Amino acid sequence: MEHETKYMLSVDQSTQGTKALIFDRSGKMIQRHDIQRRQIVDGNGWVEHDLEEIWENTKAAVKWVMEEAGILPGQIVGLGISNQRETVAAWNRKTGKPIFHGIVWQCPRGEQICEGVKAQGYSAMIKDRTGLELSPYFSASKLAWIFQNVPEAGPLAEKGDLCCGTIDSWLVFKLTQGAEFKTDYSNASRTQLLNLCSLTWDREICRIFGIPVSCLPKICDSDAIFGKTRMEGLFDEAIPISCVMGDSHGALFGQGCLEPGMAKATYGTGSSVMMNVGDAPVFSNQGLAASLAWSRGGKVQYVLEGNINYTGAVITWLQKQLGLIEHASETEGLALKANPRDRTYIVPAFTGLGAPYYNSDATALITGVTRMTGKPELVKAALDCIAYQIQDVLVLMDREFGKGTGRGIAALRVDGGPTRNRCLMQFQSDVLGIPVEVPGDEELSGIGVAYMAGIRLGFYDITDLFGDSGRERYVPRMDQEVRREKILGWKKAVERTVL
Repeated sequence: MEHETKYMLSVDQSTQGTKALIFDRSGKMIQRHDIQRRQIVDGNGWVEHDLEEIWENTKAAVKWVMEEAGILPGQIVGLGISNQRETVAAWNRKTGKPIFHGIVWQCPRGEQICEGVKAQGYSAMIKDRTGLELSPYFSASKLAWIFQNVPEAGPLAEKGDLCCGTIDSWLVFKLTQGAEFKTDYSNASRTQLLNLCSLTWDREICRIFGIPVSCLPKICDSDAIFGKTRMEGLFDEAIPISCVMGDSHGALFGQGCLEPGMAKATYGTGSSVMMNVGDAPVFSNQGLAASLAWSRGGKVQYVLEGNINYTGAVITWLQKQLGLIEHASETEGLALKANPRDRTYIVPAFTGLGAPYYNSDATALITGVTRMTGKPELVKAALDCIAYQIQDVLVLMDREFGKGTGRGIAALRVDGGPTRNRCLMQFQSDVLGIPVEVPGDEELSGIGVAYMAGIRLGFYDITDLFGDSGRERYVPRMDQEVRREKILGWKKAVERTVL
């Protein structure tokens, strides 16, 4: 019925679980439903996800969010998808069944493969073409590991029956019942297989990693129509999938960072610090990644990015491994009780260090502990290490983008669950020395793809979406000398992990 109120739907397929979100005509989120997911971790610290579980959770989350919101299937206009990036999937094109678990972005199993590629002298070429430092963090070595260790992979590829991609391409394939095998430029740019200048899969790099280009998805604009879905009968009429982006890119768009020089940090299991640099790539020699922000209407925008393996996951470690807290919400109160003179640092290099260090051999450490260090001080150190890691990346980003022009980052826009922690946000502003802005809504990845999907369908007008969103603003309060000493202490702690 034409008079029915219409809504946009988005699915955010994150590391920890699946979120389904519904937005009204004004862009306001009216309902969400979350389903947690198993983290499959073996004795090597290798991390996997069950791809069938991801698919089943996607359907269940959408069904539940619509029921909870009291919305009928016919009221949904379209779907946007955001996803954990770098995580890879491989499946049989004919049967639609995975040939292995999804290998998660945190998983370091591709380290030896990267070392082999490095030994052949390809590191510089790969960085120059893809914008990414050679690292097991990215998708290429994970897919190479599958080809080297999963017997089905080679024969299926030879017959043209193997699909290899990131989680978005797995979902698009399943949502369209195998009719579409596609990805977008933001996800493709994080695989270490996309040539940033030609905007195509780089055949030479694919050959180096032993990955047939024929197994990879078609690359589309982020606001393309990726196909239509009835979600196995949930919708009477198929709805269009009108946006796909990696979660950090979705958050950048949702934060309204549409102009060069605007930056955001997403605090999730890990963190992505990302700056919009405009319509040409900025290549970094300081450990930052150059990637695509998105492509809209055939026009691309680029980003500088630094990725951190463990930020929110440090809080999970406090809870599940150390048993210091029962819930993440306890950390703020405990941190406020910590002795301000305590010099404990935690460097969470549980599976090596990400940007800007990219050292897979680094191991985690706790240093600066004294007889007076207790639970509040350890919790405060865990929160502080999140802020220090963000600061490491943003300082380099500011330097690379400005390059002596005097342009600087005016403020950092942030999102994700840990941004509710006021102690962490104030400390983040203090160590950065610039304001930190927290939006009223925290699910920026899901918001970003819902907005772009709705703009593509004419459901939203972009000029109406990015006004005042009621951001909470934290400004620096810390004495500059104290700030300098704290950052110096952090740098010394990091150096000890990489000796």
